[in-house]
Amino acid sequence: MIIQSKDIEQRAIEQVADLMCVAARTAPKARGIDNLVVMIVKGRTKDQLVEEMKKIALASGAQFFERDAKCLEKTQLALLLGQKVKPMGVQPCGYCGYANCKENTEKSGMCAISVGDLGIALSSAVSVAAQHHVDNRIMFSIGRAALNLDIFEEEVKIAYGIPISVSGKSPFFDRA
Repeated sequence: MIIQSKDIEQRAIEQVADLMCVAARTAPKARGIDNLVVMIVKGRTKDQLVEEMKKIALASGAQFFERDAKCLEKTQLALLLGQKVKPMGVQPCGYCGYANCKENTEKSGMCAISVGDLGIALSSAVSVAAQHHVDNRIMFSIGRAALNLDIFEEEVKIAYGIPISVSGKSPFFDRA
């Protein structure tokens, strides 16, 4: 039996994506409160994200959405990490710009500590990709498109995407 490189690479990238999701889930979280939502997108859903990113580029004039959409098109799959941003009850904190968590909630603010948890989870996930030599890049543009498409079933307020790729050349560098 011969297993071709393309088949090996597809199996490997899916395994690494799974491990990235585990790393994000087990990343440290403030007060031990887990408000993270993690998923893998590929196929039709990934294609919908690409199209939404192109629409955003057209509507806003922010051409980096088009550039990032082209990068996403070249990848096998992407992870989506979203955060249900809720005040964490760390008093007094003030990192959000409000006097306390009550004022933050009343004014629909975003808890800086909760948002920071998302950053830690993203870093944990991409560290796994790096350890396995899988090309990756954190992109808020993918997260914005996912929020526009309401891909998350839960109340996610902020999201990022991490496209990952196994190819002879990283699609995330030398971008136009």
